[in-house]
Amino acid sequence: MFLLVACFFWLVACRDGVVYHRYQEIGKTFWGKDEVYYFTFRIEDTATPYDVMFEIRNDNLYPYQNLWVFCHETSSSAPLLQNTDTLECILADEFGKWHGKGIVLHQLSFPIRTGYRFPVQGEYTFAFRQAMRNDSLRGIQEIGLSVKRSTRFRGV
Repeated sequence: MFLLVACFFWLVACRDGVVYHRYQEIGKTFWGKDEVYYFTFRIEDTATPYDVMFEIRNDNLYPYQNLWVFCHETSSSAPLLQNTDTLECILADEFGKWHGKGIVLHQLSFPIRTGYRFPVQGEYTFAFRQAMRNDSLRGIQEIGLSVKRSTRFRGV
């Protein structure tokens, strides 16, 4: 019986390849300039390539076409491993039509890393801070992070 249950979980895990997927609600009606949101997950397999995605849920009150975000990556297992990037997320076209899924709440994913092999096993933390010129940015409801085994390199 145990073997059957273990096989079931192994098949489900292999099918979607999700290692980590979480959203955090933006605490107030706005995202403050100094508010940082942290996502921490564990990597066991360093031989497997992963896709790391930044996810956004915004409403119709978001006043811009794009969102600039500072992304900082650290690892407790490799203290010298630190990386900071600036991401531009295009949320709407030039006519104001929102991209992504949804009618009132729009959901989009943006790649941070594709086919990435984490250098060491252990905990990784991604921290996000909005990089717009506004001290108080309204319209972003939630942000998230998704880490999946890359289908790009498995032939799927």
